[in-house]
Amino acid sequence: MKKLLLFLFIITFLKVNAQEDAWVFLKDKPSASTFLENPLTMLSQKALDRRARINISLDNIDVPIEETYYNQLKNDATISVLAKSKWLNAIHIQGEVSDINKLLSTYSFISSIEFANKSLNNSSKSITKSKKITPNHHHKFSEIRTDFNYGDADNQIKMLKGEYLHQQGLTGSNQTIAIIDAGFPNVNTLSAFQRIRDNNQILGGYNFADRNTNFYTRSSHGTHVLSSIAGYIENEFVGTAPDAKFYLFITEISEKETVLEESLWVEAAERADSLGVDVINTSLGYTTYDNANHSHTYADMDGKTTFISRGAEIGASRGLLLVNSAGNSGSSSWKYIGAPADAPSVISVGAVKSTKEIASFSSFGPTADGRIKPEILAQGQNPALIDYNTGLVKTTSSGTSFSGPIMAGLIACLNQNEGFLLKSSGKENSSEFNFNTFLKQAVYESADRYNNPTNQHGYGIPNFEIALQNYIGSTGSLSENELSNIKIFPNPVKNTFVINLKNTELENTHIQIFNVLGEKYSKKKV
Repeated sequence: MKKLLLFLFIITFLKVNAQEDAWVFLKDKPSASTFLENPLTMLSQKALDRRARINISLDNIDVPIEETYYNQLKNDATISVLAKSKWLNAIHIQGEVSDINKLLSTYSFISSIEFANKSLNNSSKSITKSKKITPNHHHKFSEIRTDFNYGDADNQIKMLKGEYLHQQGLTGSNQTIAIIDAGFPNVNTLSAFQRIRDNNQILGGYNFADRNTNFYTRSSHGTHVLSSIAGYIENEFVGTAPDAKFYLFITEISEKETVLEESLWVEAAERADSLGVDVINTSLGYTTYDNANHSHTYADMDGKTTFISRGAEIGASRGLLLVNSAGNSGSSSWKYIGAPADAPSVISVGAVKSTKEIASFSSFGPTADGRIKPEILAQGQNPALIDYNTGLVKTTSSGTSFSGPIMAGLIACLNQNEGFLLKSSGKENSSEFNFNTFLKQAVYESADRYNNPTNQHGYGIPNFEIALQNYIGSTGSLSENELSNIKIFPNPVKNTFVINLKNTELENTHIQIFNVLGEKYSKKKV
């Protein structure tokens, strides 16, 4: 009997270990027209309003996965369905290789199958050319050791001239930020988050890792990340976007490292888009998995190979501003950025010390296809955060996990007047006008190494006072030729200024002057 039990145990063990992860890509969305004719069945009114404001129309990408297809795979006893993505029209499954391969001939609605183990894909890149990666479960968020009194957060905000945005009333109001992370314990009880609770700034969330609505649980990492944006202790600590609203999503399973987390992230980003979120902050990054066959290589860091980076690019095409930590691998044999920080449209953020020197752990670029990454830097070594246990300020944690959200908060503040700028630009009906492109370029151009980027610094440390002026200037309704004939001095303005028009063709022009809050200050006829 003992031998029989041992034999059964071995068979069971082998069967469990034969399980593989794969994405099943579907051919079509037969119900697309019905959803597109009834947009509220797939996006909230807030999301539709945001799309209308920035002129991004709905299309097949926004349509949910065909339910009949999903249910057939869900009910297939040979596989397990773990996640799905409408953006990529894909379903994440797990099963034995032979059973997964049979699906292609069993179901006519399947277009293709992509295994997480690239050696199982016919067109996969050769793994013999890949750099060996040593598994590290915590590389993606390791803790390496109006006028506000910012207290301990003073340096990390003023390094970026974030106080200038706040002084202009740009504190994140009217912006919604989704934080996709590993957990948010005690956010519902700590006094440092009392302000955002009292003001109903936490709009909701979801725990994708456990498939339930309890998001005040799991790793404290997300609590620390949120604090850098939204924490508030009077005269002691202020986050970078204290008046923004938030959705809190858990996609990271911190006790292990599996490729499923990429699919959960894409699900969360899709949920954020459907809720009308403006900015997504992610202090996560993926290169290495417990199953070494699923790990990525540097060649995969091209912004279009990993599932998560493909999803991030689609998210950006929906009008989302995505801010991602570059990674904490700068001092390791794997020194490069992770996914989705490699995606072209993602704002990737590295880390510096309080002295503005680069933090040694901050991951390197460029991407595998030669693009500059990370683009920008913020304080990530020993920034001020709120401790999830005590609720007090601490300065003993380090990582790009924190430089990312510090930056994301200020990105949201800069984006606060997007609607006003769109209207004043005269291009509110132009589908070719992408405000996110202008915003990102304004930030990059304000950075201290913009003209001399490096693989670890990117463009360097931004100056958000300059970025605001760049952003406003880049969205003007005059052509470049017309702008070249206009001189405004002095700059910056204190009490009076002069507008010098050199071109007589601009006579009889009406000039309207607005402040940064979108309030009309004056109107003059030339």
